[in-house]
Amino acid sequence: MTDGKLFCPFDLSGITLANHIVMAPLTRNRAGPGLVPGALATEYYAQRASADLIITEATQVSEQAQGIQNTPGIYTTEQAGWRKVTNAVHARGGRIFVQLWHVGRVSHVDLHDGKAPVAPSAIRAKAKTFVNDGFADVSEPRALELDEIPGIVDSFRRSAANAIEAGFDGVEVHGANGYLLDQFLRETANVRTDAYGGSIENRARLLIEVAAAVADEIGAGRTGIRPSPVSPASGIVPAADEQPQFNHVVEALDALGIAYIHVVEGATGGPRDATPFDYDVLRQRFRNAYIANPDLVERLKAGIPLAQMDMTTLYGGGARGYTDYPASTAFADA
Repeated sequence: MTDGKLFCPFDLSGITLANHIVMAPLTRNRAGPGLVPGALATEYYAQRASADLIITEATQVSEQAQGIQNTPGIYTTEQAGWRKVTNAVHARGGRIFVQLWHVGRVSHVDLHDGKAPVAPSAIRAKAKTFVNDGFADVSEPRALELDEIPGIVDSFRRSAANAIEAGFDGVEVHGANGYLLDQFLRETANVRTDAYGGSIENRARLLIEVAAAVADEIGAGRTGIRPSPVSPASGIVPAADEQPQFNHVVEALDALGIAYIHVVEGATGGPRDATPFDYDVLRQRFRNAYIANPDLVERLKAGIPLAQMDMTTLYGGGARGYTDYPASTAFADA
């Protein structure tokens, strides 16, 4: 971990980063009224700015996109409150992308005034979500009508524009972990017979259209995508061979010239090798960056053991387990 290259500057499609360390997105369920990030979020991200590139927690692109309570959005005027976060990170020399999110069927009617969540097909996920201060089975979804799909694409485009207006350096489109764009990719979640279902190309169409719309709006160099080829997260059942599907996806993303793909290897939060998949084949198809503790950078430089996460405070709550992790004694007074 003390290898000097890890701490050398890196050019991410014209955005100069101070090192090769990226903070991956992590949902923490602490958005305030109006799903606006508050003062704690500002402190949380500023503490971690030494990673140089932070990817925020998943952030809704519309009211329809929400699937978990107290998760932030970036589709209203009030949610421009993200500007306080981006200013704080920039003041400490960091860069920050927002992860744009639509959960699709991984939601609950109580988050949508009794209305069903949307999905590629009316297939209920075998999954739970956090709502009403507890975990509950996700609700039965309804299939998106064909004429609704352009609105989904536009919600990502508008949210990307809002992100740049709020001071973000770029966006990462969440195409992983069993959420809407991932659902469209999967034969077990998508049984449509129109232009968005059936073939590999059709099932990838929505993700590619979203990526293209975002890249066109804010620039390909400010756009990243996160896929999870074989993760069974959120009730997804991967096909026996997902390689052709994701080879096509990565080739299409490469043609768009986006800044990076951020691949979940193996199961989300689980084993990396449970399902066979050749990630090197994806690497060969993509020419740009491919990226797989508040004081993480300094700990890595000095070889100091990492602080242990408090799992009981991971989702929701206040400062405990969110912004109160102590700095290591080696540089606490620096």
